[in-house]
Amino acid sequence: MNCEVFQLNELEIEHFEIREVLRCILHTIIFHRALGLVRPKDVDLELFDITYVQCGEVEVEMKIEEKIEQFICWVEKHPNKKSQICLSFYEVKNKQASWFSNRIERLYWEQWYINLNVAQHLKSHSSKSHHSKVSDPREEGVLEDRNARSAALEVSLRNVLFQIIKFVNEKKDHVPPIPNLEGAISFPYEITIPSSSDSAFGMDIIKRMLQTGHPTMLS
Repeated sequence: MNCEVFQLNELEIEHFEIREVLRCILHTIIFHRALGLVRPKDVDLELFDITYVQCGEVEVEMKIEEKIEQFICWVEKHPNKKSQICLSFYEVKNKQASWFSNRIERLYWEQWYINLNVAQHLKSHSSKSHHSKVSDPREEGVLEDRNARSAALEVSLRNVLFQIIKFVNEKKDHVPPIPNLEGAISFPYEITIPSSSDSAFGMDIIKRMLQTGHPTMLS
């Protein structure tokens, strides 16, 4: 089985934007791969003028929130470092047991790489002194820069969402037959974040490539 690999455009974000950006991207991908009966739920981002759709599954929300918290902990230990989050869809196959392998095998058929660069920008001091009547021009300049950066990120995030929709609409042949499962989520999935050791994350990806064959890279 060939595994389609989608590389999403890199986003430069700040620490306080991690949750909203990852919720938006992860829920959007899973919604478009939830081929069962869904209860669409519109969600408006607080930081950006963007609305995305969730599939209405509590278990999905809990899993995403758990992985986001783990990623935030990783970022705090590895500041100013580019990172990837991998969302993988797979099938579960039973195979003949041997001395060296389990009876259950995961066959990955699609992987999404979310590329983030969490920058450590200086925070602007929005609160002013009560006795100060004239704003500091330097504070105004910092605020203008922050607003411009936020607007640029909103455009970039929209482009990533368009990427997801484009990939989903163009690449369909690799999607396996839908199993007879109840609920919205038709296929099992996993979200992989960088580990404390970058080499461990890399070895995990290599193991998947060996299981699924040479992936097709799309960006």
